[in-house]
Amino acid sequence: MAIQEKIKELMDMRAKARLGGGEKRIESQHQKGKYTARERIDMLLDEGSFEEFDMFVSHRTVDFGLDKQTYLSDGVVTGYGTIDGRLVYVFSQDFTVFGGSLSEMYAQKICKVMDKAMKVGAPVIGINDSGGARIQEGVKSLGGYAEIFERNILASGVVPQISAIFGPCAGGAVYSPALTDFTIMTKNTSYMFVTGPKVVKTVTGEVVTDEELGGAMVHATKSGVTHFVADDENEGILLIRKLLSYMPQNNLEDPPLAPCDDPIDRLDDSLNEIIPENPNKPYDVKDVIHSVVDYNEFLEVQRHYAPNIITGFARFNGMSVGIIANQPSFLAGVLDINASRKAARFVRFCDAFNIPLVTLVDVPGFLPGTAQEYGGIILHGAKLLFAYGEATVPKVTVILRKAYGGAYDVMSSKHLRGDINYAWPTAEIAVMGPKGAIEVLHARELSQITDDQERVKFIAEKEEEYKRKFATPYVAAKYGYIDDVVEPRNTRFRIIRALQMLSTKKDSNPPKKHSNIPL
Repeated sequence: MAIQEKIKELMDMRAKARLGGGEKRIESQHQKGKYTARERIDMLLDEGSFEEFDMFVSHRTVDFGLDKQTYLSDGVVTGYGTIDGRLVYVFSQDFTVFGGSLSEMYAQKICKVMDKAMKVGAPVIGINDSGGARIQEGVKSLGGYAEIFERNILASGVVPQISAIFGPCAGGAVYSPALTDFTIMTKNTSYMFVTGPKVVKTVTGEVVTDEELGGAMVHATKSGVTHFVADDENEGILLIRKLLSYMPQNNLEDPPLAPCDDPIDRLDDSLNEIIPENPNKPYDVKDVIHSVVDYNEFLEVQRHYAPNIITGFARFNGMSVGIIANQPSFLAGVLDINASRKAARFVRFCDAFNIPLVTLVDVPGFLPGTAQEYGGIILHGAKLLFAYGEATVPKVTVILRKAYGGAYDVMSSKHLRGDINYAWPTAEIAVMGPKGAIEVLHARELSQITDDQERVKFIAEKEEEYKRKFATPYVAAKYGYIDDVVEPRNTRFRIIRALQMLSTKKDSNPPKKHSNIPL
């Protein structure tokens, strides 16, 4: 065979591989409002940067007539490329080939890119669109999933892992995204569940749709499984690119420093007025966040889940940071089970990848009640406590208003190796709020007052006295638990100066195999 014929054969095979399951199935994919595996990669990566692995791989199964059905690439496209010039590894599942079902060879392809990502130290992005295990392959398919899970586990905290769910993700397939750092789902076209609606109906009698069982908004609001919900795949791709811009390539590098001409000494007078005089009146902590960060830009993580705590990424003078903030406009900013889990996971991600933590505190305590206690608020609250205490990255905390009880300790206090702890003049740092404190401290006197007016007057006097003595930042400052009381409008400048000072921080934990965080 002449060289030109061999080259033509190569080109023909490449063209065949790029067709996946064929034109009809590609058209069906487009009709569902979905892109193909290769189209998604082209949208995600810098133009012309994609280098594909294993284009000519196909399955090795002969049972159930599969020997007569072979497709080049075998249902998943894998390789590497760049995003904004930075190396990433990617796999994109192809629903047009056997419904994207996973085979032995398919799994090996994914494992190969994950192994290379670990060796090189670069993020892994998985685009999921699959019906699950390829039934015809039996245990080989199941073994393939486990091989992928093992690599997800080993890569955790070593290289960033992002999962985009752009179609079905069911059965054992859901556990790989669950093991990664961030999951993105699309409205109306993606769903995740361990057992589908048919199985649910057979076993429990419950009738439920795909969307109701495992749609994007279900996982965004109820389970917390997904971190971002995109309107469509285009937005999902942009989210991946944006998210990666805040992260380092691996756990041994620092996040990239972005150019910044937003003045570090920019003042915002509105912050001096943002805390209401009435301590029970809410305000939106996002207004504080947007005010102090570079260009007012904030990428919120898990926006729809546990909105009583805010988590997300921003920059201060070009430095990437993770922000955790109590949200007084929802449940008064209390810590509950979901908020504790959400924040703990985020803190641990940032710590694993050398992203400094900025914490804005306005927390009246933990949510009381039997539902919380029976649900294990003690354990879940301990997760957040553990995450902050374990973290060795720079930690800057600003107490805006309330910091009551154990919640003061948990929210990156000085006692959990907080590096710089500031407070606004409006800060109230105490064991509990004035009303509860008076009921405990003056229970005997109150029991002896029979006149209602006199009782109200007594309580008001004692509350005011308590506030002056304890519900201020100055008692904590007197003991060095607060490094300084800062003028609110100057918060941006003080945070940036603190982060600059801490940029060469070195801290470590005692040698151990791994910690035993309360799960």
